[in-house]
Amino acid sequence: MADLLKNVFGGAKPAQPAVKEADSDFADFARAPEPAPGAATLAGTAAGPAATGVPWTKWYNVHERHSLSEFRAEGFILAISAFIFLFHILGARTNRSRARAWIRAHAPLLKSEFALVGFGGAPTMDADVSPDVLLKEKSLFEFSTYASGRQNTAFIDVKITMAKRFNPFMNVIETGLSFFTDMFAAPSDTLEAFLYPFDGKENLLTVPSVPGSAEIRAAKDAKSTYEGFVWAVVNKDCMQKAREDRYDVTLTSTKDHPKLPNWLSVMSENSEITNTLLTTELIAAVVAAGDVFEYLIITDQPAEKPKTLDDTNPRKRLFLKYRLPSDGSYGSLLPLFSYFLRLPDILVQSAQFRPEVMKKVRATREAMVAQMKKALEEQRNEERMYEKEKARKAKRDAELKGLDAKAQKKYLEKEKERELRKSQKKITQRA
Repeated sequence: MADLLKNVFGGAKPAQPAVKEADSDFADFARAPEPAPGAATLAGTAAGPAATGVPWTKWYNVHERHSLSEFRAEGFILAISAFIFLFHILGARTNRSRARAWIRAHAPLLKSEFALVGFGGAPTMDADVSPDVLLKEKSLFEFSTYASGRQNTAFIDVKITMAKRFNPFMNVIETGLSFFTDMFAAPSDTLEAFLYPFDGKENLLTVPSVPGSAEIRAAKDAKSTYEGFVWAVVNKDCMQKAREDRYDVTLTSTKDHPKLPNWLSVMSENSEITNTLLTTELIAAVVAAGDVFEYLIITDQPAEKPKTLDDTNPRKRLFLKYRLPSDGSYGSLLPLFSYFLRLPDILVQSAQFRPEVMKKVRATREAMVAQMKKALEEQRNEERMYEKEKARKAKRDAELKGLDAKAQKKYLEKEKERELRKSQKKITQRA
């Protein structure tokens, strides 16, 4: 009765709300409630003093956890790379400096002898051109220049080959190999000059000339008329290598000359040619050049051994080779280079020999041509025999393919009998 009255007049406690059961289908997506900002601040403030209890060790200092000894391999690689880079820069700069020193010393001489020097395409005889512009850098160790526009000379190519100073490892390897084998020469700075007189075939060796220049040369009869032969002055230290590398000097005989020092020799096809070309000026220029001189060659034959009959056609050329002096002084080499540039004029004036002399020179060439013709004919005969044997085998295989097993056996037996009779006949003829 009392409870009923409490319910009527509101004196009873409010009923507790029913707890809502969680849906089991969304249990995986249930998450904790977001923390209140105030609670997080209070919790952080309360936990602050506790963080000061963590010890500060060397784990947090990189310079204490690691040492330079751990990077020894990387340091070694960087040191080698820096060493190679430094040598590369210094070596390339040294090569350029030595090549420019040569062109600066020889540019006045080239400009006085030729109308055009360098690769610019414009005349340089009266122009004020820097010598460095006349030189072309083909690579870090190869430099070249070019000149044309001179009587009796079609053009001249000059090639300067330097040691590979920019690559110390290659330089050391080549130097080491030169002590053990002759196949590798010791690294050195060398100059090679190739001069082409007017012999009617100079256009085969260069780009076509300016239109109309051929008619002008024909009208002026600018062809360099002198006899074709092979003659050379060679340093004895380079004689063996010259014979191995060049075909043309193999046609000559080597003789010492009383006018030359002991370290020089003459390679000639005839003594009369030597008496004409070995002038006092040439001897003085070669002797002044000294040990850096290697050879001066006058030739009408190819440097490489000819493989076809067309390669044996005479082509007049002049070659000069010497090593660049280590001190960079070219005063002793200028007379030799000047004589080399004027040598076509000397040949046109004096290289006219008696018919008996040239008959001997031509006989040597005709013997070489006959030997080459014989070798080519033997090669063609071998090719014909090979083709004939190949056709015979093809015919035999076709005949065997069209026979049955019994007929094939009979065919092979007859073939074997024929071969046996041939071999017996050869033995009888030899006996």
